[in-house]
Amino acid sequence: MPELPEVETSRRGIAPFLVGHSISEVIVRDHRLRWPVNPDLPAILAQQPVHQIRRRAKYLLFDCNTGTLLLHLGMSGRLRVLDSHQPLYADKHDHLDIVFDNGYRLRYTDPRRFGAVIWTYEPAEQHPLLSHLGPEPLEADFDADYLLEKATKRQVAIKTFIMNAEIVVGVGNIYASEALFMAGIHPKMITATLKRIQALKLVDAIQAVLGKAIAAGGTTLRDFRDSEGNPGYFAQELKVYNRAGQGCRQCGHPIELFRQANRASYFCPVCQRL
Repeated sequence: MPELPEVETSRRGIAPFLVGHSISEVIVRDHRLRWPVNPDLPAILAQQPVHQIRRRAKYLLFDCNTGTLLLHLGMSGRLRVLDSHQPLYADKHDHLDIVFDNGYRLRYTDPRRFGAVIWTYEPAEQHPLLSHLGPEPLEADFDADYLLEKATKRQVAIKTFIMNAEIVVGVGNIYASEALFMAGIHPKMITATLKRIQALKLVDAIQAVLGKAIAAGGTTLRDFRDSEGNPGYFAQELKVYNRAGQGCRQCGHPIELFRQANRASYFCPVCQRL
C-alpha cells in the first residue's frame, strides 16, 4: 500500500507538469472505485485551473477555482504523467485520465480499485475523510509535547498508537517499525509510560525515517512506482522491517517478529528492551 512517502513522492513528481494549467477534459473509464466517481466530474472540472497540489495524510489535494479534488491511491493505485508523444492506449486498470491544456494528462491506474477520486466544494480540511486527522509528522505542531499529551491519556501499545491517523498521519507499518528501532523503544511499550526523553527521540526518529524515505522515493516491497515509473529505494536502508532472523545492524542479535494488531512487528530485543 502506498504510504506517506510514496504519496509525497507522487505529488512532487506530478506537480511541475500540472500546477498552473487548466483541465481540458476528464475521461472516466470505470466509476467503480472505493466510492463511485461522481458522474458529473468531467463537467465540474472542465476548464478549471489547478492552483496547487497538496498532500494531507495519504490524500492528494488538487486545489481548483470552485473546490478541491481529493485523490487517494488506495492499496494499489498509481499516477503517471503522459504527454502527447507517448502512446495513449489505456490498459484494463487505467480508470481515469485528467487532460490538461498544456498537452499533459494525469492517468490514474488502480488494479484493486480501493482508491478514491472525490470532488468537494467545501474546504478540503472540513471533508469527513480529513476533518478527524491528526497533525502531519513533518510539520511543527507534531512535537514531543504533543505526543506526550496524547500518550499519557491512553493505555495502548506505542506502535499501535503512532499508527493511529487521529494521533499523527502517515506513520504506516514499515515506518513505525523503523522509527521505534531508531528511538530504541519496544513496540509493545504502553503509551502511558512514555517518558519525555523517549518522546523526543521518537518524534525525531519518525521525522528522520519519513524524510529519508521521501528522499529515496519511497519504499518498494512489491510494485510501487513513482510518476515516471521509477521504484522507491528506501527498502535498501531498512534496519528491522522484513528482516526477521537477520542480525541487527547495531548489535548483531537476530531481529524478531511478532503479530501486533494484525500487523507484522519487527524489532531487536537488545536495542529495544521492554
